[in-house]
Amino acid sequence: MGISLHSQCFFCFICILLIFCITNGFSHHAYSQCLEDQRSLLLELKNELIFDRPQSRKLVLWNQTQDCCSWDGVECDGAGRVISLQLNEEGISGGIHNSSSLSGLRYLKKLNLADNDFGRVQIQEGILNLKNLTHLDLSNASFGGQVPIEVSPMRRLVSLDLSSFSSHYVLKIKNPNLKMLLQNLTGLRELYLNSVNISAQGSEWCQAISSSLPELRILSLCGCSLFGPLHPSLSKLHFLSVVQLDANDILSPVPNFFANFSYLTTLSLSGCGLKGSFPDMIFQVPTLENLDLSWNEFLTGTIPQFHRNASLTTICLHSTNFSGPLPNSIGNLNMLSEIDLRNCSFAGPIPSTMVTFIGLIYMDFSWNFFTGSIPPFYISKKLQFVDLSDNSLSGRIPQSLFNLLSLITLTLSKNQLSGRLYEFPTLHFSNIVVLDLSWNRLEGQIPQSFFTLERLINLDLSHNFFNGTIQLEKFQRLQYLESLDLSYANLSYDPSITNTSLSTFPQLSILRLASCNLYKFPDLINQHELSILDLSNNRIIGEVPNWIWEIGNGKLLYLNLSLNLLVGLQKPYHIPRGLATLDVHSNQLDGELPPLPPHVEYIDYSHNNFEMSIPLNIGNSNPGLVYLSLANNSLSGAIPISFCNATLLEILDLSANKLSGTIPPCLVQNLQQLRVLNFGGNNISGNIPNTFCVNCSLKILDISQNYLEGSLPVSLANCKFLQVLNVRNNNIDGFPCMLPSSLRVLMLRSNRFHGQVRCSKSWTNLQIIDIASNNFTGYLYTKSFSGMMLEKDARLKSDYIHYNRGFLFGDEYYQATGKLTAKGAELEFVKISTTFTVIDFSCNNFQGEILDAIGDLSSLYVSTYPTILS
Repeated sequence: MGISLHSQCFFCFICILLIFCITNGFSHHAYSQCLEDQRSLLLELKNELIFDRPQSRKLVLWNQTQDCCSWDGVECDGAGRVISLQLNEEGISGGIHNSSSLSGLRYLKKLNLADNDFGRVQIQEGILNLKNLTHLDLSNASFGGQVPIEVSPMRRLVSLDLSSFSSHYVLKIKNPNLKMLLQNLTGLRELYLNSVNISAQGSEWCQAISSSLPELRILSLCGCSLFGPLHPSLSKLHFLSVVQLDANDILSPVPNFFANFSYLTTLSLSGCGLKGSFPDMIFQVPTLENLDLSWNEFLTGTIPQFHRNASLTTICLHSTNFSGPLPNSIGNLNMLSEIDLRNCSFAGPIPSTMVTFIGLIYMDFSWNFFTGSIPPFYISKKLQFVDLSDNSLSGRIPQSLFNLLSLITLTLSKNQLSGRLYEFPTLHFSNIVVLDLSWNRLEGQIPQSFFTLERLINLDLSHNFFNGTIQLEKFQRLQYLESLDLSYANLSYDPSITNTSLSTFPQLSILRLASCNLYKFPDLINQHELSILDLSNNRIIGEVPNWIWEIGNGKLLYLNLSLNLLVGLQKPYHIPRGLATLDVHSNQLDGELPPLPPHVEYIDYSHNNFEMSIPLNIGNSNPGLVYLSLANNSLSGAIPISFCNATLLEILDLSANKLSGTIPPCLVQNLQQLRVLNFGGNNISGNIPNTFCVNCSLKILDISQNYLEGSLPVSLANCKFLQVLNVRNNNIDGFPCMLPSSLRVLMLRSNRFHGQVRCSKSWTNLQIIDIASNNFTGYLYTKSFSGMMLEKDARLKSDYIHYNRGFLFGDEYYQATGKLTAKGAELEFVKISTTFTVIDFSCNNFQGEILDAIGDLSSLYVSTYPTILS
């Protein structure tokens, strides 16, 4: 009886399957059963190595089975010989040197000892003897010293990684240099030497690599102290796919030859001091996926047109000088997942074509000049991070942004966005963690949906035009909330809270409720994590409760109670030692000055009714003090000499008090960091000390309205950054020709100055000069006068004269102020604009004609000359 065709086919299939299983079984057996000598060598290696057993996940388990090829970190070939050891992150700290067991693994092709700690010893012989290695990874393993020449004979190496993640150099390549080290490694395709100190010029290292490594695919030399332009020889490496040269001092334009690399996928040149215009054609390399040019502030360029189906997935241009509009063809980057353009000079609208980015995850366009409305990113289902802050965007916030399921961070602050906020289904916005809509023109009610965002950590709605009353209880559902800012949002705030909700209220670390129409302190006694609290510019009356110093359990670092109606501090109180910023200015506090915390940086007790004297040891007990204002109180007594020991002090304002005595000479001699010194409006007498230090940093010096006498000290010439000098209403003489050219405001009114106003130098930045009511004589020469005042067509951009100092919790400004007299009336200027010009030469004994140069001063505000010139 014959066998059917169907049966024959089935029989053949069974035979083939059987042969496959038998063959596969033998093959599997060959790979899984290691040779006895290999097992013995591995066990010897384990005993030789010094490693942290609790950290180990591989070595600690060796010897648990007979088959060493199945041990974690071990790979064998078909003959049972060990060809790969992956011992990264095993806590190994020694035992490699002259290791006969490691050298005995002569078939080893791959060795990975990354992320261990060998204590900065030189790369050891036990490793260098492995001549068959194709892959060697010693990255972040804390090997140190010179990379030995014994690396060079390892001719079979395909991948070499000696990188370090440390900011300090651990390894170096000096002698032998890079050329000697690489000359025999002609088969190398991957070279990682990040943070290895090579310290070579562009022509040297580029030629060393291009002449020795013709097959190189990956070149990573970040932070290697390379310097100078990239040499054209690098263009010979036609197979380069990844080029990473971040944090070197290339200090030159980017060469065009990168556009000719047909396999280029990654180009990273962050923080290289690049200059000139970036070649457009590099953007258009078809294979390019990742481009990072960030932190090159002098690098210019524009983003060109893109072809369809371009490969770019990451574009990072932040902190460069790229500019211009974004092309609509940016929508052709279908693979784009990250785009970072922050702190550039881009302008124009955000292209609506960007809404087609299906895979976009990260988008940062902050600190640019973008205009127009925000496109609706309803298609970008993967979008997690959006920052469009510090632009000029307008219109309503699109509802589609609140429907992005994956969105975690949304920052739209400092724009011109307006209109009401949409209510939204909580489910669609449930993953949001950071929501910052501050400094816009938003109005209407706060959506009730906001109070159901249970994963929210940071909510900032400050500086808007909302309306309505916010109840503290509404935030109790936001259990992860750590930072809340509702300041200056046109909201009234109900601080009441029931005992029930108090126990479930989130533990905040930052709470800012400035200008929220508060009339009493919110109940924050159970806030154990609070570090920043701002209740300024409200209508809180009465005493500062003593429990406020206890909130945060010692974590309170910043407290601002300024611009309220507070009359005192409830006793007993203990200001926390860790408090760095304390601002209670513009209240009605009286009595003695509250003690300063020992670690304080910023103190503002100004515009109160404090009396008595300044504590004599104030400078000794507060060595970290940077900003101190006790202005506009009723303090008396002498200026404490201990201020001379507060060597970090930058702003010292004791103006408008009743202080007497003299100015301590050591004050302007010791305090080299001092930028602002204001003793105006006191009863200080004596001479101005002639001890201004050689490294004087003063920008504003105001000692007006005192009883000072003598001449202005010649050491003022050391203050090369001085912008404001106000000595009006004293008994000082001698015109200050020594003053630096940086001077912009000079007020000498009502002193004993005399003689001619004639100096050999000029002050081209000077915009306010008031020398009225003195005894100046002689002629006013046109040449002399026009050289002193801010020149026509050389106006500065409109601003206010101030000193800006960044503190831990934000920038603080010290505004220069002044008083001027016009037609017998005294005018006080809280701010002095940089485009504001004042001239007052009245009540002196000048001769001659009124100067024609006056007509050139287009921003002249006050001009007062003698009515009759003799």
